[in-house]
Amino acid sequence: MGRLEGRTAVITGAASGIGRAASLLFAVEGARVVCADRADTVAETADMIKKAGGKAVAMTGDAGDEDFVKDYILRAQTEFGGLDVVWANAGISGGFAPLHEQTAEYWTEILRINLIGAFLAVKHASAVMIPTGQGSIICTASVAGIRSGAGGPAYSASKAGVISLAQTSANELYGTGVRVNAIAPGLIETGMTKPIFDGARARGNEDKIGQLNPLTRYGVPEEIARAGLFLASDDSSYVNGQTLAVDGGLSTSHPVVRRKR
Repeated sequence: MGRLEGRTAVITGAASGIGRAASLLFAVEGARVVCADRADTVAETADMIKKAGGKAVAMTGDAGDEDFVKDYILRAQTEFGGLDVVWANAGISGGFAPLHEQTAEYWTEILRINLIGAFLAVKHASAVMIPTGQGSIICTASVAGIRSGAGGPAYSASKAGVISLAQTSANELYGTGVRVNAIAPGLIETGMTKPIFDGARARGNEDKIGQLNPLTRYGVPEEIARAGLFLASDDSSYVNGQTLAVDGGLSTSHPVVRRKR
């Protein structure tokens, strides 16, 4: 049996990158998956699962909109009969505008999707999970939320909030059996980081991507998906309120340009 056999999972940001990799892996491990994203290509993720013999449905909507969050929670229950895992993965970077050029509206949108979207997932998923006495909620944070140097101010602040959300909500759910954890990816090649990779390749510096972490390389979505599988499964049954950095070791030190010996 797979590690998620018979369970139902919702994954947001499932149209590409980490969300798609996680959806495919969870399905392989036996989960029935509700794939959610604001991009229409989320349907492709669900189709890939079904063609491989798994069970999945796709939903399009805004992960920072409370009505949509309620909808994907309800869809999991009506389509598959329950809810065991929710991975609030959807997020935006907001780009790299200088601090003094940023507006309150710019910050509001990043916080709405990255942080409030995760809060809404915790709020509505836990309400369904509490009566069953179990459940795993995962939020995608970032190494940018741990310390400066890995993202812009608004993005970093939103992800620091996600880390705090995992800690505080785990304690809010004291005694319920529902776990809340976060994953802090390092530099992963996804649609969000495409400009970084495209720029490096255009300059002929692809071999330097990820050089600031001890493994001296960037990561791929499947590596984050495997960490999510651990947190979704019973393998992590005693892990709660934690943030798991999957970053090649980047967050163990402040990023610096290291000289070759």
